[in-house]
Amino acid sequence: MLKKMISYIALIVLGFCFLLPFLIMILGSFKDVQYAQLDPLFWIPDHPTMKNYLYIMRDGIFIRWIFNSVIITVIPVASQMIFCAVLGYIFAKKKFPGREIVFWVFMAVIMIPQQLLIIPKFIMFSDFGWINTYWALIVPELWGIMGVFLVRQFLQNIPNDLEEAAYIDGANDIQIFFKVILPLSIPVVATVGTFSFISNWNDLFQPLIYLTQEKMFPVTLGLASMLGKEGNFGIEMAGSTVSFIPTFLIFLFFQRYFTEGIQMSGLK
Repeated sequence: MLKKMISYIALIVLGFCFLLPFLIMILGSFKDVQYAQLDPLFWIPDHPTMKNYLYIMRDGIFIRWIFNSVIITVIPVASQMIFCAVLGYIFAKKKFPGREIVFWVFMAVIMIPQQLLIIPKFIMFSDFGWINTYWALIVPELWGIMGVFLVRQFLQNIPNDLEEAAYIDGANDIQIFFKVILPLSIPVVATVGTFSFISNWNDLFQPLIYLTQEKMFPVTLGLASMLGKEGNFGIEMAGSTVSFIPTFLIFLFFQRYFTEGIQMSGLK
C-alpha cells in the first residue's frame, strides 16, 4: 500500500512539472504585465483581464499569421493522409519487383538530417521563385515517409483473406482499397494526420529560412518576431495560448485513433 502511494505521489509531482509551463502560459495570458519578474509566482494574475487577447485579435497581422498557419498545415495534412494510405497499402499488400528495396530507400531518407538539405532546398526554391510563398512550405510536406511506414506496418496486420474474399466477389483494386482497406485503416491514417498537423503547425525552422515578409509568417514565426517587437509577457502568453488550442483540440479529438494506430503499427 505504501509503495503504491509513493508511486502515485511521484506521478502527481511529475505530472505537475509537465503541466507547469502550460499553467504559466494560460494564467500568464490573463495578467497585465509587460516583463517577467523575479517572483516565481508572478504569472498568477491578481486581477484577470482579457486585455492581451483583445490586443492580439485587434491586430490584423496576428489574424493573418493564423490564416497562414492554417494554409500551410491543412493542405499537407490532407495530402499526407491520402498519399500515405495509398503508398502504405501498395507496400504492404502488393507484390512487385524491388518492392522492399524501394521501400527501404524511402526509409533511408529519414536518416538524412533535414538541416543538411536546407541550403540546397533554399537555392532550388529561390530558382523556382518560391521564397516568401506558401509553396516552399507546402510542397515538401505533401507526403511523409514516416507516415507511409506507419500505414504499412498497420496494414501488414490485416489478413490477406479479406482481399481475397473481395476479389472473389468481383471487386477490383480500387474498390478493395476504398471499401475494405481504407475503413480499416482509419486509426493509423488519423495518427498520420495528427503527427502531420502538430509538426506543420508548430514548425518554426523552415518558415524562419524561407520567409522574410511579416505578412507571410505563420503563427510560430510571428510570435517569435512579436517577442522582439513587443517584449510583452502577457501578450506573448496570449498569443501562445491561441496557437496551442488547435493542436490540443486535434490531439483530444483523435486521441482514441492515435493510441490504436500506434499500437497496431508495431511501435508499441
